[in-house]
Amino acid sequence: MKTIADIAKLAGVAKSTVSRYLNGGSVSLQTKKKIEQIIQEQNYIPNTFAQSLKAKKTNMIGAIVPRLDSYATSQTLMGMDEELRSQQYHLLISNTNQEQEREIEAIYDFARQKVSGVILLAAEVTDAHLKAIKEVCIPVILVGQKHTELHSIIHDDFKAGYLIGQHVLAKGHQHIAYLGVTEKDVAVGVKRKGGFQKAVAHKDAHITYYETGFKMKDAMKTASHLLTSSSPSVIVCATDNIALGVMKAAYAQGINMPTQLSITGFGGYDTSEIVHPTLTTVGYSYFKAGTLSAAQVIKLVEETDVNRCITLDVRLIERESVDNR
Repeated sequence: MKTIADIAKLAGVAKSTVSRYLNGGSVSLQTKKKIEQIIQEQNYIPNTFAQSLKAKKTNMIGAIVPRLDSYATSQTLMGMDEELRSQQYHLLISNTNQEQEREIEAIYDFARQKVSGVILLAAEVTDAHLKAIKEVCIPVILVGQKHTELHSIIHDDFKAGYLIGQHVLAKGHQHIAYLGVTEKDVAVGVKRKGGFQKAVAHKDAHITYYETGFKMKDAMKTASHLLTSSSPSVIVCATDNIALGVMKAAYAQGINMPTQLSITGFGGYDTSEIVHPTLTTVGYSYFKAGTLSAAQVIKLVEETDVNRCITLDVRLIERESVDNR
């Protein structure tokens, strides 16, 4: 049986373009003719499940997530599922593996399945995202990032960065390394860093900023080079996963924690409580973000007014990984 991917390959276009065509979205006349010809030649039959849904609205909500092997994502999804079940809705999940093209494609695919609403977890909202959302005309809640054109639920990342900055200074640290991520991710790459910078501004401290990826192995590689070329007393890491990667790199170099090197994270993941030393971090309300996003998207489906943006509080979790200097 032919799939959208097969049709896209034969037509020489992206899967999202075929999805957009099947959903009645904007496609150039030349591309439209090409897709129509391929569909006819291949006797392609679109998703019968989506076509069989005759109701204007269904009891299905789609969630688009960047990855499934993430504590933050899993906790948020659990919150969504619990709230949706309590209101007789079902959750459909699309994992995009942190690929923007797949995020756009998922928006159109959910529209074809006639979901009533979409909850989007994305590191960056582009014009392509906004175009797809506008074309499918489905209520969307953005979780984790804030955008002026979308309803959003965010965590107070600026406060989180400020809390960590205050904490390491209070512990007497003067030689600080900040290991962040790309600023395309506004929440993690910009807001957390900005809060930290405000906390340490005009203080008598030497601070060096570095950038790495979200994956633990990327953090390990970056930290290995960092620890070889410099000797900070503390490394502030933009996520708990990055902090765990730094810990592993430090162990590999025989660096004692926290006496020789202190480390902090952001997230409050379960693993941060079982490593040694236990990780000082900032706790986030991921489960609550999930329940709220589900409740909010249902209100949008039912055409009830909701707040444009909800900000969830964060809390400092002080543990063993930051020593006094």
